[in-house]
Amino acid sequence: RTRPSLLEYLSYLLNFMSIIAGPCSNYKDYIAFIEGRHVHMKLLEVNWKQKGYDRLPDPSPTGAVMYKLCITLVSLILFLTLTKNFPMAYIIDNEFLDKTPFLSRLGYLYVVTQAAKPKYYFAWTLADAVNNAAGYGFGGVDERGTFRWDLLSNLNIWNIETATSFKMYIENWNIQTAAWLKRVCYDRAPWYPTALTFILSALWHGIYPGYYFTFLTGILITLAARAIRNNCRHYFLSSVPLKIAYDIVTWVVTQLAVCYTVAPFVMLAVEPTIKFYK
Repeated sequence: RTRPSLLEYLSYLLNFMSIIAGPCSNYKDYIAFIEGRHVHMKLLEVNWKQKGYDRLPDPSPTGAVMYKLCITLVSLILFLTLTKNFPMAYIIDNEFLDKTPFLSRLGYLYVVTQAAKPKYYFAWTLADAVNNAAGYGFGGVDERGTFRWDLLSNLNIWNIETATSFKMYIENWNIQTAAWLKRVCYDRAPWYPTALTFILSALWHGIYPGYYFTFLTGILITLAARAIRNNCRHYFLSSVPLKIAYDIVTWVVTQLAVCYTVAPFVMLAVEPTIKFYK
């Protein structure tokens, strides 16, 4: 509500905890953290007297930090082993394309995309843990009374791997940047908000052509997935077996659609992307 000073502005942009890999955070939350009000502000949202406390608790981030460091260790091991055994470049190898059946190629595409993910899981979870270790990222208290340190979390691995829609997938991937894109573009765009947001995301990522192939394809996939969900999903909600079958099919389709969309993001260049599309 008030314009920050130059020192506050530079502190927010260049703070050591998030300058390399993020995550993006709200200025209001960051300043509350710097001024020592961050955790206190979240705790005041709960009626602690009703819960039997005579004073505010003092939540520790240690458990959350250790848990996230374990995830980074597993992600690092998976990335170093999987990418060596399942290189993305193999999906455009001439021998692979000529001799491998179509369904096997789809299966391998899923495997190599899975192999590329732990790199992002590692970087984002480590960045989140760094902020938590400094005392930043307290998200409040959930309905079970557990202290949450997820205010700056950039991904939800379980929701990503079990996503049954393209929307669910991207909502749980790079969460803080997606929220920023929604605020600065989607909510403000006078027309075609989905397309404009994807284009802005491509520009934000950089100049590699693969980014533009990915995000322009993402526009079409998002619109198609939305249309199918709106027109078909209600037919499968009448019974549990139908709903389970629908979830299985949409999980497979979503995961393969994501693989098809993000392959150029990993390959970056035009020539391998066109060869992959063919």
